[in-house]
Amino acid sequence: MPRTLLPGKPYPLGATPTSLGTNFALYSENATAVRVCLFDDAGKQLDCVELKEQTAFVWHGLLRGIQPGQRYGYRVDGPWETEKGLRFNKNKLLVDPYAKAISGEVDHKGPIMPYDVTSGDDTKRCDTDDADFVPKSVVVDGHFDWGEDSPPETPISDSIIYEMHVRGFSMRNSEVPENLRGTYAGLAHDASIDYLKKLGVTAVELLPVHHFIDEGHLLDKGLRDYWGYNTLGYFAPMSRYSSSGDDGQQVTEFKQMVKRLHAEGLEVILDVVYNHTCEGNEKGPMLSLKGVDNTTYYRTVADNPRYYVDYTGTGNTLNVYNPQTLKLLMDSLRYWVSEMHVDGFRFDLASTLARELHDVNKLGAFFDTIHQDPTLADVKLIAEPWDIGEGGYQVGNFPVLWAEWNGKYRDTVRRFWKGDSGQLSDFAYRLTGSSDLYKSDGRKPSASVNFITAHDGFTLCDLVSYNEKHNEANGDNNTDGSDNNDSWNMGAEGPTDDENINLLRERQTRNFLATLMLSQGVPMLLGGDEFARSQQGNNNCYCQDDDLTWYDWKLDEPRKRLLEFTAKLIQLRKDHPNLHRRRFFQDRTIRGSVVRDIAWYGTDGNEISDEAWSEQWNKSIGLMLNGKTLGVMDDEGNPVVDDSFLILVNAADQGVEYVMPEPPDGNPWRQVLDTENIENPFCDTPADSKVILGGRSIRVYSDCAEELAKSPARKKLARTL
Repeated sequence: MPRTLLPGKPYPLGATPTSLGTNFALYSENATAVRVCLFDDAGKQLDCVELKEQTAFVWHGLLRGIQPGQRYGYRVDGPWETEKGLRFNKNKLLVDPYAKAISGEVDHKGPIMPYDVTSGDDTKRCDTDDADFVPKSVVVDGHFDWGEDSPPETPISDSIIYEMHVRGFSMRNSEVPENLRGTYAGLAHDASIDYLKKLGVTAVELLPVHHFIDEGHLLDKGLRDYWGYNTLGYFAPMSRYSSSGDDGQQVTEFKQMVKRLHAEGLEVILDVVYNHTCEGNEKGPMLSLKGVDNTTYYRTVADNPRYYVDYTGTGNTLNVYNPQTLKLLMDSLRYWVSEMHVDGFRFDLASTLARELHDVNKLGAFFDTIHQDPTLADVKLIAEPWDIGEGGYQVGNFPVLWAEWNGKYRDTVRRFWKGDSGQLSDFAYRLTGSSDLYKSDGRKPSASVNFITAHDGFTLCDLVSYNEKHNEANGDNNTDGSDNNDSWNMGAEGPTDDENINLLRERQTRNFLATLMLSQGVPMLLGGDEFARSQQGNNNCYCQDDDLTWYDWKLDEPRKRLLEFTAKLIQLRKDHPNLHRRRFFQDRTIRGSVVRDIAWYGTDGNEISDEAWSEQWNKSIGLMLNGKTLGVMDDEGNPVVDDSFLILVNAADQGVEYVMPEPPDGNPWRQVLDTENIENPFCDTPADSKVILGGRSIRVYSDCAEELAKSPARKKLARTL
């Protein structure tokens, strides 16, 4: 019996359930015919209905009786003219670019390539049907009881970001029920929530959760895509992370996770990959956009559209210059904010999105569109400010309202603590918010997302344990991953029984963490660094979905000690607005006095000379932060004040004697942190007029730590920001 097809509507795009059935709408400018095909739970095709209506290049129709949970796909017909970049193939079933859920896996052994694989000629079309070998889109009912869900709206200047992997975080946590481990529900479990709250972070930044696929060459080696930078669908949460099913249940489970995290004051930031997809270049599979309308969605070489422009190293680059592709990305962003309630985005290889014709343009259409969109006005926007193309390294060059992963911060801090010469001046800029990168264009210290480690590269434990990468497990003879790590193993490659080396590694780890949390800007902590998670020297674990990347929650005493240190360090930062200022230091005097908001000191207790900044041997410095110069008001209009701090830093091998400078208010300095003291780093002790700062260590002094600890009212005021 033929299904009833009504004209339907061209918008919204995708599959939208109604009281009559489901409206299907697909944009394709160059297609000659579009059919929507329906499948049962076993993957058998039940029907294939041609969409007769076309409005402004949108093919649409409403199929009566089609309800949420229905699996479907598109077959799009049109010219196969590879010399023009046109690659239509009606024999290939396509995932809806607007699918809210995706079910099933790609079988790379099936005929998923649109061309003749046997000959390798991508200009020769393959007419073998591939419906049995590709995922299916799912009609989703978006209704969800959000109750009183309210985003925490943590100011970015107060944020502490925790970069983590949904699956890896809970896979080995025995306190999470086994059936929930590695899922959205596992992240929302009490054990996970309690841990994150005790650690003190304010936001989780999730590695990609847009539905992605495993690459065929990885599956051939017994590996799989772990990080998730191989996107198939920009609206669908990854089904692999669902404990409840993949016929739309993953959408509900993701929403439940967000709702629970919000209830506990934790924000959710998504790592999104809008620069490329999983379809690769002309030799890649046809799974969605390539078959829907190749030249609309992908950038092709201007004088030879058979080939793809590749600024990403993955084979293709999305054509953000095209209004329809731009609409796809904007619709995706709005969906995740309005329907999934996420709080922000970290944009992978964001320089690619700024490329209009070739050059990176920070005022490009993508950014202009985001800035005028009210749905995105209050969410956090974080750029990875580089790609692999010419001129792609754009740290410091993104527009106002954007924060950036500060790659210069990572590199400088690593080199400084490794002991490289000539790093002092650059280290000072990074410690105080990188004003050399962000101050001149109207941005604030919060534009700098400071990080020392991230998913891509060594963990912090491995950064202090390995001189070289050890990526043999990836199956590429250790040729993959970066060779430029600025790491130092302290005298032994990998784990060692040498007690002196292990103590030095513990101290160096604390130096890195203390630097991160004491720096102006927004700290981002790589998940597991707080308890010395190791990947055994592998700095490119993109394909390691196993014990190498899963968090090991069985902590020995040194790892427990580090976790406690990190939590207390985070609390120190959160308690003191002076350690996360909203404005750059002005180096100005206060009411005509000689006391400034910031001052730099040498070992003699005097302010450091201009010449000393450029001395290659100098690896030690003191920094005073005046707590009376924050220049902001609380909600009642009162000036916010805080402790003043003296931070002494020494990256040299040997200890140095410091003459203590006078505190700005005349109160005596008290020590509140010493990374050299492994057993009791937060010992509160009075400072002498001279102190010995140990080799490779940080020491922090406060001018009123004792009074602040005894005065809840004053402590509340100090937390006002």
